[in-house]
Amino acid sequence: MDMMEIMKARHSVRQYSGKKIEPEKRELLTALAKECSRESGLNIQLLFDEPKCFDSMMAHYGKFKGVENYIALVGKKGPDLDEKAGYYGEKLVLKAQEIGLNTCWVAMTHGKSAAKIAKGEKLACIIALGYGVTQGSAHKSKPVQSLCNSPKDAPEWFARGMEAAMLAPTAMNQQKFSFTLEKDQVTAKAGIGFYAKMDLGIAKYHFEAATGRRVT
Repeated sequence: MDMMEIMKARHSVRQYSGKKIEPEKRELLTALAKECSRESGLNIQLLFDEPKCFDSMMAHYGKFKGVENYIALVGKKGPDLDEKAGYYGEKLVLKAQEIGLNTCWVAMTHGKSAAKIAKGEKLACIIALGYGVTQGSAHKSKPVQSLCNSPKDAPEWFARGMEAAMLAPTAMNQQKFSFTLEKDQVTAKAGIGFYAKMDLGIAKYHFEAATGRRVT
């Protein structure tokens, strides 16, 4: 399955079956989390068989059920934390999808995480992980013209990248990001809104993973 197919197949899932994640899948995701942490300076932690975080009023309000595993995106406090968390968190999300697992980005509707947070660090976000009761459903997207600035004769790879960015999950489906193509250079910026920088990181990863081209 190519990256675009994985992105198209991946939807947010809030209800999980309770089926245990196999040891080989745990090891694969843990190794990728360590690699992402080394590359980014984040302190990404995978917590398996830990149902307490989602056994709370907020989690029930968020309609979460059966969540026993999650990814905690922890990092040093700073202006780039959210974007990094989005970028590397989505890398893990798409790998989870590729190996048959489901996920959901969770900002506030969870209880206390069991992640270890050092002094000067904070928990940016949590990603629910496991075998979903369903595969979820697709989100609606804004028209591509409202999400980018590019010349009329933009190359095919840019169109592919924008298709991938449109498939990126965003907080409350806001899609508050904008990509610009100028002389083969792609830049992207966040709009204003809840978790807009994290959403930008997620969208950037989608664009880069689909095209192999760097976004600044």
